[in-house]
Amino acid sequence: MLPVKKVSKAAKRRRRSHHAMSVPNLVDCPKCGKAKLPHVSCGSCGYVSAKVMLPTGDEAT
Repeated sequence: MLPVKKVSKAAKRRRRSHHAMSVPNLVDCPKCGKAKLPHVSCGSCGYVSAKVMLPTGDEAT
């Protein structure tokens, strides 16, 4: 089916005004100080909490 009326450029852009990307919220890792996402393990040191440390691919086993 075809649209009944053409949607103007202004109306289309006004509707899409909330579709912009947002900047992710970053926090500092308490162990190494690098930026990481909250509630996610640190990508550089693997720190999650005081009880949990995840291994990273940097260490040789």
